[in-house]
Amino acid sequence: MKIEPEDLQPFRDLFRDVIREELNSCLRDIEKGRGEDVVFDLPGLCDYLKVTPKWVYEQTHLKTIPHIKLSGKVLRFKKRAIDKWLETMRTPAIGQPTGKFKLLK
Repeated sequence: MKIEPEDLQPFRDLFRDVIREELNSCLRDIEKGRGEDVVFDLPGLCDYLKVTPKWVYEQTHLKTIPHIKLSGKVLRFKKRAIDKWLETMRTPAIGQPTGKFKLLK
């Protein structure tokens, strides 16, 4: 008995769907589990915020960004505290678009 490639297609589709769902489930679990307990080092925070280390050092010196200083110089940042701080930086939209921007609605 010879198996043709088209005979295998339903199995490929089934396996692909099962694997996709398992991967999505794993990713959701990872996001739930580590979303709040992450502690960034300086490069990790710079990557998360898309800023330079110089900017982060300035903000820690001015004490405007929440941080933890370990053994004198080593900086760490809790993701939960950073996210909370970011929310305080938000500028709400209070006006209605006018002119050309109104057309984009």
